[in-house]
Amino acid sequence: MDLSRFNLITIATPLVLGAGVLLVMLVDLLSGRANRRPAQLAALAVVLAAAAVCLATWNTGGVSFFGQVSGDGFASFFNLIFLAVAFLVILAGPAYLERNAIHFGEYYSLVLVSVMGMAFMAAGTNLLVIFLGLETMSLALYVLAGFNPARQSSNEASLKYLLLGSFATGFLVFGIALVYGQIGSTDLARFSAYLAGAGDPFAGYMGAGVALLLIGLTFKMAVVPFHFWSPDVYDGAPTVVSAFMSAAPKAAAFAAALRIFYAPAESLGLPWERILWILAALTMTVGNLSALNQASIKRMLAYSSVAHAGYLLLGILAGNELGAAGILFYLASYVFMNVGAFTVAWMVNRRGEGRYDLGDFAQLGFRRPLLAAMMSVFMLGLIGIPPLAGFFGKLYVFTAAVQAGYVWLVVIAVLNSAVSVFYYLRVMVIMYMRENEALKDVDRIPATFAAVAACALMVILLGLIPGSVLDVARAAVASMP
Repeated sequence: MDLSRFNLITIATPLVLGAGVLLVMLVDLLSGRANRRPAQLAALAVVLAAAAVCLATWNTGGVSFFGQVSGDGFASFFNLIFLAVAFLVILAGPAYLERNAIHFGEYYSLVLVSVMGMAFMAAGTNLLVIFLGLETMSLALYVLAGFNPARQSSNEASLKYLLLGSFATGFLVFGIALVYGQIGSTDLARFSAYLAGAGDPFAGYMGAGVALLLIGLTFKMAVVPFHFWSPDVYDGAPTVVSAFMSAAPKAAAFAAALRIFYAPAESLGLPWERILWILAALTMTVGNLSALNQASIKRMLAYSSVAHAGYLLLGILAGNELGAAGILFYLASYVFMNVGAFTVAWMVNRRGEGRYDLGDFAQLGFRRPLLAAMMSVFMLGLIGIPPLAGFFGKLYVFTAAVQAGYVWLVVIAVLNSAVSVFYYLRVMVIMYMRENEALKDVDRIPATFAAVAACALMVILLGLIPGSVLDVARAAVASMP
């Protein structure tokens, strides 16, 4: 047996995470139910160890396990994104979990399991590996969404996500089956070669297979018309879980989409471009218009995430290197803006009933000026104001779409960005200009505040060195087999 076919370096990061799950469960068991801090510290140590392994093995693994997994720079780039989000929600989580009497050690294990699934989605060069990664990620998220069993909205969020997620998974599996029926393989290299060499690449089962693959992935991206689950699930799930779900799984879904469709798009363009054009336009428009009239900060951010999925679709539609690298940069900045915004939301919320009214932010600029300033950074970054990272993310993706000839779609995207100014700036207006003397001061939680500060710092830093990060993203895209 050729052991070189089983190069463990290609899956080093998910291996560390898998071992870390067992370690966290053991630490939690030994420390007892009265003290969850050791489990949190163990989880943070696991994430840092996985990040160190990811950096040490950057683009050194090659393709292994009979061509099913790749340890390239693309996988490493996304692994760092997933690990960064996991570190932030693990660091910030205990204060929220304790306040809601749901500080269970399983939270940390489930976050690590979910990230392990995302790592396989980013590294998979076989449709079945991507599917297994997606299911590993999703099963953990179903539990996390219902992590507060005492609250009806959390149970409802978990059930909705489970039922609709399972339905979308059925589409994905059926699509994989049709692709296999057409080419006799689920290998992405064979998939790309078939599309490039066939006279009519979407004849037979392939057309329906690709359509079903898109449906399965766009559900996880929260693309219209498969977005309707996200506002209810984000709103009902524990807020620290909503922060995680709004960032990392979306990045994993786009990583899988790039793995599957980037090579065919480069070689023959996108035959399904009209469908993606319509989906992108509808997603950004529906997301932004729906966010306009939301009174809850969580639902506003949920619809905002739908709109950003529409912007990101432009990078896939462009089908060029700048579009793919732009998606990587966009996601690297987006996760910090979104996690930071959700974390500030639960720090500010004082109602204890799952209600996150925008009015809770009244006078925050005077009560907690530094926290309000960081929330302003997130809002301005999500709008795309220079020199913050959000501006460059949109710039790269929009430029790639213009280069590919989608000028009118970019015009729609720019107009939608203008619409988003209203509801993002509304948060800032409330923080600095609305009076509400009945509000109490915001909790002072050092670890959570540190997580928010780290997010704000990364949004600013990525905006100051966008060229360097884009070069890394380009190299990561070029390393894909």
